[in-house]
Amino acid sequence: MSTKIHPTAIIHASAQLDKDAEIAPYAVIGEGVKIGSGTYVGPHSIIEFAEIGKNNYFTGHAFIGTPPQDYGYHGEATRLVMGDNNVVREGVSLHRGSTATGLTTIGSGCMLMANSHVGHDCRIGDNIIMVNSAAAAGHVHIEDKAVISGLVGIHQFTRIGSLVMLGGGAMANQDILPYCIAQGDRAKPVSLNLVGLRRNGTSRESINSIKQVFRTLFFEGLPLKDAIARLKAERLSPEALHMLKFCETSRRGVARPRRGERIKDEG
Repeated sequence: MSTKIHPTAIIHASAQLDKDAEIAPYAVIGEGVKIGSGTYVGPHSIIEFAEIGKNNYFTGHAFIGTPPQDYGYHGEATRLVMGDNNVVREGVSLHRGSTATGLTTIGSGCMLMANSHVGHDCRIGDNIIMVNSAAAAGHVHIEDKAVISGLVGIHQFTRIGSLVMLGGGAMANQDILPYCIAQGDRAKPVSLNLVGLRRNGTSRESINSIKQVFRTLFFEGLPLKDAIARLKAERLSPEALHMLKFCETSRRGVARPRRGERIKDEG
């Protein structure tokens, strides 16, 4: 057994640990676990029924692949799959799938800060930041490069678009359109995340296209389906087209600004 496994750690016989993985004191690696090279599992962490990629860092006291908080779950074989290069801080809980889909997924390059939570059957993309005590209920989808600020709550089955920034304490119960900044109880968009778009290397032409979609959806006073139909006749960038597809595939409805509220449209 690897010298990087502390003698006080408890390792299930079925666990597959890369020789370069490191398991700290009092960690528990349970049944059905696979851990890739360069991953560090900190003290008192519990990992079970999970496939963990390379170079992940679990500070300690993290609970990964533990059972879903679902009354309908009775020990069925479900899993959690995580990519590479994630940072998982103390007190984080990431639950494995329920019988609905059998799987919870976390991408690569994410930072999940202290006491954040990802519920069963979630799909979490790449380069996500979840700040302290942010929580995603079951079946939430978060697209790449979103920032979920502290104390945010995301209702089950809600989607958060790419490069979204959800402000601290927001409660999101409808889908948040990609590239928006949203905030508030029953979170609504308050502006476009133009700084994030520019830092992501989005071209000026594409940003202008995104602005066109944003304004038509939110400023023209049109029903959402009519706004989408108008925009489909326009020549739009791939990012702007992604916004339309996001709207068309929404199940919970897309959050729109409160009536009479003016939205900041920077730059």
